[in-house]
Amino acid sequence: MSSKRRRVFFISDRTGLTAESLGNSLLTQFDGFDFLPMTFPFVNTDDKARSVVDYVNKSSEDGEGRPIIFSTTVTDSVRALLQQADALFMDLFDTFIPNIELELQADWAHAEGRRHGQGADGGKRYESRIDAMNFALEHDDGQSMRNIQRADVVLIAPSRCGKTPTCLYLALQHGIFAANYPLTDDDLDKLTLPAELKPLTKKIYGLTTNAQHLARIRNERRPGSKYASIQQVSYELRQASKLYERLRIPYTDSTSMSVEEIATLVMQDKGIRRHSF
Repeated sequence: MSSKRRRVFFISDRTGLTAESLGNSLLTQFDGFDFLPMTFPFVNTDDKARSVVDYVNKSSEDGEGRPIIFSTTVTDSVRALLQQADALFMDLFDTFIPNIELELQADWAHAEGRRHGQGADGGKRYESRIDAMNFALEHDDGQSMRNIQRADVVLIAPSRCGKTPTCLYLALQHGIFAANYPLTDDDLDKLTLPAELKPLTKKIYGLTTNAQHLARIRNERRPGSKYASIQQVSYELRQASKLYERLRIPYTDSTSMSVEEIATLVMQDKGIRRHSF
């Protein structure tokens, strides 16, 4: 049975990340659909809104059903224009703001970009995320041990188990100082950690994955190599698990987990608080 196709538009007066995040979360609850997403960021004028509406209306003529719009725009005139589109229109601010206004007995600010910070404290939170991102990039794949003690968490695992994307997500979304280190043959043979990481054992978290899954990923990078062979992959994963158990390092199987899920589990298990709002 073929999936039903439906166009989905994420529209925002800023980056569109909030609309994408919540919209995609809602759509995952519906099976049997092939959603075709498109994001329109920085729709913050009436002219831009009209252009988007024209595009949405033309796309609704392709016979695939009415498009779905998830919007996070704060300008009343822009929202009013977007509501005229031939689509199911859902403005995430309109959905939640009225109830919050009623509870707080206060009007909302209609201000763009508040997620990145409101006042001095918000600016500091945003700067913290940027600092965390720079730290994650410098300490990716063990390429630097400089100031490694600043890390909130250090992810270790055999190569291609999801360390890098998880660290970048922790940094950008939550301001977490995350480093990662790929376990080498020497580490796995001796079931030990490099000297620089031994004092940080309490900050270390391990990842593992399914051998066939890892072999397939590695083979896309280095086809037919020993690095990608099922024998090498199986050995590395087996030794990594022994290392985690020996040093009492918490770890998880990331095979069927998203980056968001891995990051949340790491923060929960290590007791790390989010630094961003």
